[in-house]
Amino acid sequence: MANRWTVLATGTLAQAITCVFLYGIPFLVPYLRRTEGLTLVEAGTLAAAPSLGLVLTLVAWGALADRFGERLVMATGLALAGGLLLASSTLDGGRLLAWAAVGAAAASVNAASGRAVMGWFGPQRRGLAMGVRQTAQPLGVAAAGLLLPPLAQAHGVDGALLVPALGCLVAAGLVVLLVADPPRPASVPGDAASGSPYAGPTLWRLHAASGLLVVPQFAVAGFGAEFLVSQQGWHPTQAGRVLAAVNAVGAIGRIAAGRWSDAVGSRLRPMRQIAVGCAAIMLLLGVVAATGSPLVLVPLALASIVSVTDNGLGYTATAEPGRARVVGPGARRPEHRAEPRGLRDAAAGGRPRRRRWLRLGVRPVRRRTRRRRRRHPRPPPLRTSARFARVDPLQGPHRAG
Repeated sequence: MANRWTVLATGTLAQAITCVFLYGIPFLVPYLRRTEGLTLVEAGTLAAAPSLGLVLTLVAWGALADRFGERLVMATGLALAGGLLLASSTLDGGRLLAWAAVGAAAASVNAASGRAVMGWFGPQRRGLAMGVRQTAQPLGVAAAGLLLPPLAQAHGVDGALLVPALGCLVAAGLVVLLVADPPRPASVPGDAASGSPYAGPTLWRLHAASGLLVVPQFAVAGFGAEFLVSQQGWHPTQAGRVLAAVNAVGAIGRIAAGRWSDAVGSRLRPMRQIAVGCAAIMLLLGVVAATGSPLVLVPLALASIVSVTDNGLGYTATAEPGRARVVGPGARRPEHRAEPRGLRDAAAGGRPRRRRWLRLGVRPVRRRTRRRRRRHPRPPPLRTSARFARVDPLQGPHRAG
């Protein structure tokens, strides 16, 4: 049987290598604008091409993983991505379509590596495992920030992209050697769990929330380097190093968020609180950036860290909508803690009993006190004689008067 930690490490490495290309193009935007005369819109379109190809093929790769297994899908997609990226370096034009095709092939890792990790880890450690796996994106961005700008200065854009191309081919071989498909539980005919999870509104709401939380993440990651270079006068290599360090901290934040979700027995409670914090930091970033202050680096760094911490939580919660609660130190009651109770009631056709998702996961003290009193009622008051007005615990009763 495959070692689950080896599967986790290999899947994380494969995902990080693809992220060097998928999310590393923004570090090449200053170079592309200076050497090829591209406008910001044209350079931004090139940077978005890999993500566009990824989005268009994620569902198809997921369906293939359902049918043929995660190992085959990951190895095939990585080999295709590496080969296409090597071929694109020899093309004189058509860079937009070529990069979109590479992103479409790299989507196989996004679709299959998370499934492999979740299949090998139980609910008690799944949040931590997915937090580790989700560090691949910020670590890949950090590697891109360190490597791509100086390589582009020395060898051009095509020379810089040889690094992720060769990395994808190496990762494909590692997946074949080290990754095994997780055991799949047999579905019981007629079981409600074997039906479509999209019959109710729960997953649709979760997907919508996760999609909205990606917006600040990609806004900062996509244009952070260009903002520091064009608006703050930084050198591209210097901006890449600073953002690489920030993304390394963001990787630690993803692990902490996953461990946090295991401890409290909920994926969505930390996700809600992170979302509120991210909104506040993005508002601060917009205000400070409008003033032109050099202190904008502080909210930019905070936004780069906080905006990436929730990604693994949404991914894990999507796969656990019908499971029992996560059993952890913070989980006490036998209920489905992977989603808010109000959303479960709405998905079942009932009326939500409590709007707990509006309270950011903080329970009122009064309600908790009333629940504790119902469980452990107070004993009846002790009836004493009126002539004993006070009682000394050490000397006994004293007569009044």
